[in-house]
Amino acid sequence: MVAMQLLLALLPVTVVLASNSLLPKELFSSLIAQKLLATSQLTTGTPTQYPQYTTRDTGSWVLLGADQWTSGFLPATFYALYERAALCPLIMGSSTANQWLDIGRGSSTGEIPLEIHTGVGHDVGFLSFPFVSELSVNPTNATALHAVNTFATALAARFNPIVGCTRSWDTADPTDFQVIIDNMMNLEVLFVSADLTGNDTMRQMAISHADKTSENHVRADGSSFHVVEYNATTGIVDARYTSQGYSNSSTWSRGQSWGIYGFANMHKRTGLPRFLDTARRMASYFLTNMPADGIVPWDFNAPLVPPRPADSSAAMIATNGLLLLAQQELSLRPPNTTGAAYYTHAAIKLLNDTTRAFWKPEWQSLLSNGTVNNPAANNLTGIVYGDYYFIKAGNELVRAGLAHC
Repeated sequence: MVAMQLLLALLPVTVVLASNSLLPKELFSSLIAQKLLATSQLTTGTPTQYPQYTTRDTGSWVLLGADQWTSGFLPATFYALYERAALCPLIMGSSTANQWLDIGRGSSTGEIPLEIHTGVGHDVGFLSFPFVSELSVNPTNATALHAVNTFATALAARFNPIVGCTRSWDTADPTDFQVIIDNMMNLEVLFVSADLTGNDTMRQMAISHADKTSENHVRADGSSFHVVEYNATTGIVDARYTSQGYSNSSTWSRGQSWGIYGFANMHKRTGLPRFLDTARRMASYFLTNMPADGIVPWDFNAPLVPPRPADSSAAMIATNGLLLLAQQELSLRPPNTTGAAYYTHAAIKLLNDTTRAFWKPEWQSLLSNGTVNNPAANNLTGIVYGDYYFIKAGNELVRAGLAHC
């Protein structure tokens, strides 16, 4: 509490005032609940389908089967609205909390078959998001406990002690061991399961994976490679390249965002200073290379001609990563209030600039101009995880006392 008071004293007064003058008004718009209620109807059929991205013209959700790495984001969004109902009873209505909880629970049931068989591989961590949220509501929920531990066990089975990482993508050649920066986000399920079961091996796997990612994915200037390819039998790095970025030497913005958030979370989970240092370096690159208009490009090094698409989802992930990084600065003894104020202000600016440009009232998604995979020409869409992190950012700001509903 003292650290937060110090942070509030350092932040520009307009950030702190009840007017929310630096925050987009859309962050707590009534349209959020209206749109999500409508979207909830999309997962009620059999078999369950989930939205991942929208069409480019009308902003209508494209539905995919449950066996996708993004399936956990919609139910996790409903849990985030359950949290918001508690944080913002005046605008949400306190009676709506149980409604969002019921919708979140119902939506997540479509993921349960994935505990037996799933094609998402390492991304079981993302699938676990709604079940981890359920455990914060009911720590004894047997369905959630089983899901979290099952997904964690599946991820742990992909760990190679010679490489020191969990495998990301499966390949025809078993010695070709590919690891992507995204996998930093999946490590959380290992920590959650370790807390539940006392299995410290999972915790050590996560630490090893993060250490190797910091060593081999993050460049000296804080930028990052998307993919690092190891030899599974020797642990030697064979190649570093991109799959979704502009070039092998460029920096794909969503991967950079995953890194900021993932390493800040590793510090939260372990208290190890080296992870905080990596998060700072990745945040520094991200913020230093932001265009003057405040819009996050799909790739920081892509040419301006033809126009490079934006990625609102990368912006929202980075916003949350910066807020988490600020929290970690405050957790130090003594707290680094200057650093926390810097990252908080950067997060609020990023949130404001992105919302101003891409809030889309007429679409089914909240935001437009996300880039799923630009090399595959999947861009200029709403994205389910961009919306999730938009709502999550609002919750985090309210929880920190930096915004009001």
